[in-house]
Amino acid sequence: MEYKDLNLLDEALGIHDNYKKEKPWPLCGRFVLVEDCVDTSGAFVLHHILKRSLSSHPSSALVFLAFSHPFSHYDRILRKLGCNLAAQRDNSRFFFIDMLMLQCPDEGKPNHDGLAGVFEKIERVISSLHQDNMKLVTIMIDDISFLEVAANGSSNDVLDFLHYCHTLTSECGCAFIALDHKDIYLNGERPAVILEMEYLADILVKAEPLATGLAKDVHGQLTVLDKEALHQRGISPIKVHNFHFKIKENSVEYFYPGTKI
Repeated sequence: MEYKDLNLLDEALGIHDNYKKEKPWPLCGRFVLVEDCVDTSGAFVLHHILKRSLSSHPSSALVFLAFSHPFSHYDRILRKLGCNLAAQRDNSRFFFIDMLMLQCPDEGKPNHDGLAGVFEKIERVISSLHQDNMKLVTIMIDDISFLEVAANGSSNDVLDFLHYCHTLTSECGCAFIALDHKDIYLNGERPAVILEMEYLADILVKAEPLATGLAKDVHGQLTVLDKEALHQRGISPIKVHNFHFKIKENSVEYFYPGTKI
């Protein structure tokens, strides 16, 4: 399937030239952190990458850790985007780990085995694939902020888990994609988990409301910073991708500021 709907988000993520299948999934070995806020959800970025990753190669696979919504929610949304998650799951290409069903540990007892068990599931999925296909695996978390709940409040367990997931990008060449809400921390201080994730991220995607306020035909703006491109250019200035978006029923429209007619 050739991508006929190439857009600014594809270009910013570096996946705009992958439709010819001449090279592996461009995000392999990379960590993409998506940050959003209450006023502007960035979930559509995850949906976009999810669809692209499963379309990138016939042997690609995706492990999805769901904290926010059940499988039916994502299946419905991706069907509108032209991707059948139920079929991909039946074909052992989409592995859905329902964290909403994770049993809460006894009060006062750290859940050391909870996240460790989840990581073991991820490792089992990857090890079950052919060695040549490991670089075609994407690991996706739909809400980092709920990890601490699953870990019974242990920030150290959360950090360990995220570090383990991140090591798979270098050890196996997997892609690691995660979403976090940047404005849920009431005291204004960003926790160590988020600061560490921002530091480790190869690509940082920020979904924010317009600086000018609400607009009828513009739902928000995306800022995409590719740190690898920054390092490659040395002291040269890097162009930060910044563009607006409008979420439609079956798609998302991306455009530069001032170009929306």
